[in-house]
Amino acid sequence: MYPRQYLRWLRKLSVQFRVFMSKSKNKDAPKVPKTIENRKARYEYELIETHEAGIMLVGCEVKSVFLGRVNLVDAYVKVTKGELWLHELDIEPYENAGNYRPERRRDRKLLMHRREIDQLARKSQEKGLSIVPTKLYFKNGKVKVAICLARGKREYDKREQLKKDDTRKEIERARNIRRV
Repeated sequence: MYPRQYLRWLRKLSVQFRVFMSKSKNKDAPKVPKTIENRKARYEYELIETHEAGIMLVGCEVKSVFLGRVNLVDAYVKVTKGELWLHELDIEPYENAGNYRPERRRDRKLLMHRREIDQLARKSQEKGLSIVPTKLYFKNGKVKVAICLARGKREYDKREQLKKDDTRKEIERARNIRRV
């Protein structure tokens, strides 16, 4: 083959390869793992400190978290025997999992350094403080949980927060109307 013919053949082959690869991609699969937030925790609690912890999961649970099939609303964290445990975290079972499917709401162990756990345990024993999970996300291919030391809000605190949010939204709407 002459050099020109060879170059034409290579270009044609590369175009065919690109077309083949674009057809074979699954467009339904998520490209980025989901970040699951507990918005109710922000409403119910005044968040004081935030910490990051690893979580022990089974393979099919990790896939469900990647797809975003997790509910953090009822979840809470307890310190028992010097270990952090996440209770009532609801992870939907993965459809394509094999025979082993763990319970949806089983207790899951959180991974942190000993001194951080001791510090959280001391602070959570204070009056009115609890440990609440606020986020579930991926970091460097591993599932992480953002846990916060929180104090429960009173009813009037929640009303004040709603009033502030309403006034802020009205101001933003007024600004948007003026711009148009």
